[in-house]
Amino acid sequence: MIDLGLSKIALIGVVALVVIGPEKLPRVARMAGTLYGRAQRYINQVKSEVGREMELDELRKMQKDVQEAASDVSQSIHKSVTDTENEIEGIWSGTNRSMAALNETDGSTHGGDNASTTAHIVPTAAQLSVKNKLFRRKKLARTSAVPTWFKHQNGRRTRVISGAARVAKYRQPGGVVGARSFH
Repeated sequence: MIDLGLSKIALIGVVALVVIGPEKLPRVARMAGTLYGRAQRYINQVKSEVGREMELDELRKMQKDVQEAASDVSQSIHKSVTDTENEIEGIWSGTNRSMAALNETDGSTHGGDNASTTAHIVPTAAQLSVKNKLFRRKKLARTSAVPTWFKHQNGRRTRVISGAARVAKYRQPGGVVGARSFH
């Protein structure tokens, strides 16, 4: 900015007094101060806008980096899951083949029905989705607003009372020493 010292400001004031005159000088000084304030506010707004844009660009870069890292992690997890599934299927099919070959050569049934053991040990995707759906229903029933009649039917407590209220409710008449009765 312009370097204005006290002597330069005094010189500008004397020239303004001579040129403008003493009657109009206060009004002109007020207007100059207002314009100077507006200019400062405008410059500050521009600075803050530029700062926000720079921060926004940095955040966009950071978001892109995080998305790339997440996609890399997702791809590596997907690859490892696929490799593991292939390994398990290979081992499982190898075990089934060896059991079938053993049954054919021996003529005996060592492992029983291979299809039934496979269905029993490894649930299908449909069975897993049904199981997940049932779990979500049970969780929703436990945590959501359940009607009172349903709670009574299933034995859930609807009202909880404090210890003092419970003692007062279930106290034996005359069973406590020092208890007063108001008849």
